[in-house]
Amino acid sequence: MKIHEYQGKELLKRFGVTVPRGIPCFSVDEAVSAAQALGGPVWVVKAQIHAGGRGKGGGVKLARSLDEVRTLASQILGMQLKTHQTGPEGQKVRRLLIEEGADIRKELYVGMVVDRVSQRVCLMASSEGGMDIEEVAAQTPEKIHKVTIDPVAGLTDAQADDAARRIGIPDASLPQARAVLQGLYRAFWETDASLAEINPLILTGDGNVIALDAKMNFDENALFRHPDIVELRDLDEEDPAEIEASKFDLAYIQLDGNIGCLVNGAGLAMATMDTIKLFGGEPANFLDVGGGATTEKVTEAFKIMLRNPKLQAILVNIFGGIMRCDVIAEGVIAASRAVGLKVPLVVRMKGTNEELGKKMLADSGLPIISADTMAEAAEKVVAAAAR
Repeated sequence: MKIHEYQGKELLKRFGVTVPRGIPCFSVDEAVSAAQALGGPVWVVKAQIHAGGRGKGGGVKLARSLDEVRTLASQILGMQLKTHQTGPEGQKVRRLLIEEGADIRKELYVGMVVDRVSQRVCLMASSEGGMDIEEVAAQTPEKIHKVTIDPVAGLTDAQADDAARRIGIPDASLPQARAVLQGLYRAFWETDASLAEINPLILTGDGNVIALDAKMNFDENALFRHPDIVELRDLDEEDPAEIEASKFDLAYIQLDGNIGCLVNGAGLAMATMDTIKLFGGEPANFLDVGGGATTEKVTEAFKIMLRNPKLQAILVNIFGGIMRCDVIAEGVIAASRAVGLKVPLVVRMKGTNEELGKKMLADSGLPIISADTMAEAAEKVVAAAAR
């Protein structure tokens, strides 16, 4: 789950991270009123969407008068902002953040992620913060410093100070930098985040260390522990099909291809998509119905897949371990009839009650294409989608 920049800053502020004063807005008039309330000669008008690269896309602008705040807010609010993370269709801007200006002497980068190798939280820090951090990571990775954090000790003073010095924080600003880094770690740890990033973290002309941006993503499996964070969810920023899938406990991600995939188990789902690509096809979605799929869940899964206008065929690939093949067969038959399925359907199932499931499909009278292996299933669905 993702949240907006202004929400991330409010969270970081709770953990002692210094952030600029800012006010979220939903209209142009609110933006002007926010600038008046903040005071000062300079304001930043920032689009609030769940994507990076907003500055390069024209979603972050500097205003030096209230009239300019009004003009820029009118331009940005409601625009279809396109960045390298939104895709070519862009994302509509429905919220703004009006923020006080800052005296930027240096832009830095800090972020927290889980290092899968050490299985610990890792602090990443760089002296090259700002809009081109992806290029830094790709071209000069030695400029990104990593600190693996002991979960018992947390981010120690020595680790924080060393990381701060490595990215160019002067000694006079070390106490502030230490507070920011340790606050960022605590925010990451205590909210069950999967990403906590400040880009840029700035050093001001008078030596202050301030989080000028904030990006936080959260592990959805832990959200039951954080109802306050769940309330920050902005459904306007999410794919409607994925929202609908979550209501039925379906793991669904829409992709750009034309072959729908309905699979039980995330690993098998990934392998199914790889096999489709191996045979020249393109998956239209990732869809894991889980180990406890019911007829209702399978029917809803079909409905969600069929909302994709690009869909040309569907592959159902089931391993009957916890989930019995006859239950899936019953769901597939009911779903096909309920939605009036008009695209080719290939079904491959192995495991518990496999023969019964296959017989149910064969006796259904529906034009279902059967397959015994993943390779055969992928080959058949790719051919069916191409017709």
